[in-house]
Amino acid sequence: MINKLVRQMSTTQIFSAMTGVLCLLIDSILIGRKMGVDAMGAYGVASPLIIIFSAFGTMLVNGIQVHLGKAMGHGDVKNANACYSTSVVMALSLAALSLILVFAAADPLCFLLGAGKPSDLNPVFSLTRDYLQGYMLGAPFFFLSQIMSAYLQAMGKHRLQVISMIAMIITDIVFDLLGIYVFRNGMFGIGLASGLSFFAAFIICTVFFLKKDCLFRFRFNGVHIEDVREIVRSGSPVLLNQAFFTLRTLLFNLILIGLAGNTAVAVFAVFTTLCNLIFSIGMGCGSVMLMLCSIFYNEQDRNSLLGLMTAMNRYTIIVTTVVTVLTELFPEPLIRLFLGTDQSLLSIAVPGLRIFMIGMLPNILVFVMRNYFQGLGHIFITNLLAFLQSLGIMVTVTWIFSLIGGFTGFWTGTVIGNYLTLLVIFIIIWKKYGSVSFSTSAFCYLDPDFGADPDSCMEFAIRSTDDSVSASQKLYEFCIRKGKEHKTAMLISLCVEEITINILKHGFTHDRHSHN
Repeated sequence: MINKLVRQMSTTQIFSAMTGVLCLLIDSILIGRKMGVDAMGAYGVASPLIIIFSAFGTMLVNGIQVHLGKAMGHGDVKNANACYSTSVVMALSLAALSLILVFAAADPLCFLLGAGKPSDLNPVFSLTRDYLQGYMLGAPFFFLSQIMSAYLQAMGKHRLQVISMIAMIITDIVFDLLGIYVFRNGMFGIGLASGLSFFAAFIICTVFFLKKDCLFRFRFNGVHIEDVREIVRSGSPVLLNQAFFTLRTLLFNLILIGLAGNTAVAVFAVFTTLCNLIFSIGMGCGSVMLMLCSIFYNEQDRNSLLGLMTAMNRYTIIVTTVVTVLTELFPEPLIRLFLGTDQSLLSIAVPGLRIFMIGMLPNILVFVMRNYFQGLGHIFITNLLAFLQSLGIMVTVTWIFSLIGGFTGFWTGTVIGNYLTLLVIFIIIWKKYGSVSFSTSAFCYLDPDFGADPDSCMEFAIRSTDDSVSASQKLYEFCIRKGKEHKTAMLISLCVEEITINILKHGFTHDRHSHN
């Protein structure tokens, strides 16, 4: 059952994460093919701020997943609803701050990002400013659609998530093309198209939240400062990671400028966007790991955590390996989407992509494990891995190898950095248990006394009335063996039988899918 749940949820979340990157990917392709190197350079300069902006959205989502997971694990509907009301206010507040920052302090912001000073001889500056201002007009809808996605995931509304993401992609493409060929509003139009795509996703997600039977209702008296602190605390590892990643991007840009100037930065902007699309595997799997881990951990369910670790690692390895092999076989067509047939640029990007993909599997596995540790509440370990993966090990190793081997050394350094970070997880496990282990139980990082004794638990897969009656009888015998009185055992078994038969009769009749 956990295997099926992991496959369904992870596939949806990978697609969801991929959609956000696809919008940037579409922007990148059109900018690179239709607007020239200066515009592509402006896109690269603006990318660190876009990363930070997206990081606050991801922080909200991850914080909600942990906080909501605790509430669901404890069956606390009131707290789950308070989490929703609080997160809506947080989303709107972050949107307001983003708009104020980009429109009130655009020039100094662009200068800090590395766009230089405003000048007729420096078109990158104005192009960067236009793109950021167009993009940020969609900030309210970006944050609201992000948090809605988290609640849709928790409620199992995978189809609605997929529909909203498809609408987002289509809207972005349509308005990008209109901006380039009809309105001719340049980088501002490209950025605005992304904002309008967020609006499309928001409108579709709203359908669920306006239904009368929706669990989540916004109430002003449900907004609690304690929930704000909990969401921020639980989601802070992602924000810190993105801060590290942003700094890494800036440092990588400096290294690349030293190797080949602005051309290398433009290539790296394309390269980063493409790799972010592939890394959607990690984003999706990590999101599901965080949500389910939070629920199972707060239920003290050791067996489910073991099953989750096994299923998620298997799914992550298979999907990442398939994508890696395909990318290794066909790197040039992917790069040509952005850079056309310019051989001087292709000679840098194509071998770089091939080398970088060798480190994609450990990169994604570390990210998924970070989300697992976050779900367990090990914030220090989560932040440590974020620092090492995004900045500490990665930048140091890449810088050293770039001094030795130029571009080839740069890409090789990223691969070695990913494997060294994965090694750190084995060191963490060794420190806890006193030995290196590849077992699932070791990676689950649980104390020996965590959860109930397996002999004190019973699980049944019920698909029919006969299964329900059989489970009820076995549950009665189980309670008697554990020393419960006849009356108590009878009431428990009858209660379970009534509940499961009602679910079979009234809950399995609305679609043609198999249920248990």
